[in-house]
Amino acid sequence: MKRTLLVAAALCACQPAFAAKSNFNPDINLVLDGRYVSYSNTSDYSLPGFMLGEEAGRSPQGLQLGHGELSLSANIDDMFFGKLTTAIADHEGETEIELEEAFIRTLALGNGLSIKAGRFFSDIGYLNSQHAHTWDFTDAPLIYRGLFGNQLIDDGFQINWLAPTDLFLKLGLESLRGERFPAGGGTNNGSGAYTVFAKLGGDVGISHSWQLGISHWSAKIENRLAAAHEHTSAITEVPSFSGDSYINGIDFIWKWAPKGNKRERYLTLQAEYFERNENGGIELINSSPLETSTYIGRQTGWYLQAVYKFKPQWRIGYRYDQLHADNNGSNVNVLTEAGVNDQGHKPTRSSLMLDYSHSEYSRVRLQLSKDDSYQDSDSMIMIQYIMSLGAHGAHRF
Repeated sequence: MKRTLLVAAALCACQPAFAAKSNFNPDINLVLDGRYVSYSNTSDYSLPGFMLGEEAGRSPQGLQLGHGELSLSANIDDMFFGKLTTAIADHEGETEIELEEAFIRTLALGNGLSIKAGRFFSDIGYLNSQHAHTWDFTDAPLIYRGLFGNQLIDDGFQINWLAPTDLFLKLGLESLRGERFPAGGGTNNGSGAYTVFAKLGGDVGISHSWQLGISHWSAKIENRLAAAHEHTSAITEVPSFSGDSYINGIDFIWKWAPKGNKRERYLTLQAEYFERNENGGIELINSSPLETSTYIGRQTGWYLQAVYKFKPQWRIGYRYDQLHADNNGSNVNVLTEAGVNDQGHKPTRSSLMLDYSHSEYSRVRLQLSKDDSYQDSDSMIMIQYIMSLGAHGAHRF
């Protein structure tokens, strides 16, 4: 009898823990990205004048998984919002899972202020802060590939201020660890990179809207690694840059939708321009004797794209990319190995896309590209599907 009472008492004591209800009810979203890729040029990819990060190459040919994402997000309480996103992708025949976002954001500071902390997409430029599955084209513009390794993601914090004005005006500052490409070193005790930006926008009548942005990124870089080079001696030489790096950018977007109804028809014009200046030195790790060079670099690039929704479920778009590099240093051979010798080539690319969206949760896309971004011209065909399962966040302007 005593044993029975003890068991009953223990069960009663435990009951509140089992019965307690959690208020945490996150939005869960899974994005499935699949594609078929074919191109006429099978030589190794390079972008003359630019050191490329690991994620900046072309997709492999054939059928493949693209960039899948699994996201969880929710209001933590009345003060904070949190989000976590993992990216799932194939890389060199292996499936990799990477923590893409993990941040908190304030909800109620007032006076137009908000703070974000953790890992997030930088607000540099226009396209960078958007997830890849929301882009209008399958791949990133060439200038994003050359400067950011497709996208600039880093750890740190961001402060935003939304001005109480009739025109949309947002000012922001980011302090970043600077350990990921294009910074690469995490110098200055884990605060190696900084971004400032401003965005201004408004409406023109009921059918037109626009936004203009300017941004600046700077970093003190130690040992930013680029793609490695294998030689006949079986020694892999890895280019490494150390020095100062500054990026300035301007972006502009214009949207037209008859009477503001973009569900039926719209036209979007979008453009971004970036300039990067670097001053420091390059060395080839594993070279013997160690090969080095001074390095002064200036790289510019822009893209212009137009996307027209001509029926509720159909869109067509065109994008043109162009880059230019003016780099010099004391050792031409080292600059060539590092990829910053433009070898007299100005990278360009033209892309045409057509996509069909049965709903806001599904999209199928065909993209054709004439790629002259490196010395050997390439004709590319990409077929892509993007499917969203679960909560679907609103897209930005």
